[in-house]
Amino acid sequence: MKAIAIDTYGPADLLTVRDLPVPPVGPDTVLVRVRAAGVNPVDWKVREGHLAGAIPGHFPLVPGWDAAGVIEAVGPAVTGFAVGDEVVGYVRRDHIQYGTYAELVPAPERALAARPVRASWAEAGGLPLAGLTAYQALQSARTGAGDTVLVHGASGGVGHLAVQIARAFGADRVIGTAGAANHDFVRSLGAEPVAYGDGLADRVRAVAPDGVDVVLDLFGGDALDVSAELITRPARLISTADPEHVTRLGGSYLFVKPSTVDLGMLAGLVDAGRLTVHVERTFPLAQAADAQRLVEAGHVRGKVVLEI
Repeated sequence: MKAIAIDTYGPADLLTVRDLPVPPVGPDTVLVRVRAAGVNPVDWKVREGHLAGAIPGHFPLVPGWDAAGVIEAVGPAVTGFAVGDEVVGYVRRDHIQYGTYAELVPAPERALAARPVRASWAEAGGLPLAGLTAYQALQSARTGAGDTVLVHGASGGVGHLAVQIARAFGADRVIGTAGAANHDFVRSLGAEPVAYGDGLADRVRAVAPDGVDVVLDLFGGDALDVSAELITRPARLISTADPEHVTRLGGSYLFVKPSTVDLGMLAGLVDAGRLTVHVERTFPLAQAADAQRLVEAGHVRGKVVLEI
């Protein structure tokens, strides 16, 4: 099969197309022929070895945790899926080797859900990791009716989905930080945009004088300190970026987990017209290095996706 692989950790130039053997299919695993794979910031961090101390990697290493595709084979213990099913998956295991930047990926049954029928392949491929991150964070904060939610980075991959999911959860208001060029986009999602950077606390108070009920932080650092000033209950401050800092402030750290149930809920929101994945740009598999460079540079509106 064709796949993008690396033989050592390092820069994007190491990402090259390779001919690799078809990966093994375990008892509770399916083999997915990938049509689209989302490109996430964690992918370049994996490539550079930043996660090597937490999640072992084995070479040749195929990156990628997001996939949308068609099941080509099933293990003998699989009960929820069959050959020919169209699925989406957040295919993260306890080690990194058989990723989704490939024509074929082995995916545990617990990592998959039916593909949302109203999504294109690219949109479906961009949904799993970012969508689950937003969904699980807002669920952890018990987001619901009457809440004012602050989403940092509201125009990005996780952020633009979090805005929509918060509204679907019943939040009364969503405030989203974004650069000026993305304010109209954030408004179109159902949020009130505010500029990030110095003076953020004052800008948020100008639109929400009583503070906010829930915060989703994707950056850590100063954004967390500002969030702690604004939130009414620190326990509803969720960060995906800075575990020690958010814990000191009384909030919680979230590392997204594979979940068939949660991914199915996201697909249901897409099919109900309540959640849209914005794909900023697609790349062919052979240009995975360029796709990662774009994501690593930051300021992507929505998602970057590989089409395979």
